[in-house]
Amino acid sequence: MAKSFVQSTGTTFTMLWDPTFESWRQLGISGQPAGMLLDGNGQILDSWRGAIPQSRVLDAIAA
Repeated sequence: MAKSFVQSTGTTFTMLWDPTFESWRQLGISGQPAGMLLDGNGQILDSWRGAIPQSRVLDAIAA
């Protein structure tokens, strides 16, 4: 189901699929939808719950 969603929406960014939810615990995610923006070294630049905040993501990339 998740793969068909990604294909049908044309999503091109990396999505993490972890059926154990261990990644959620390690990243402090308590519900979905949720997202994180990481830099090239894996450091979290921003995180959010809910829909992707386009202006925050674009501002973080510009910085």
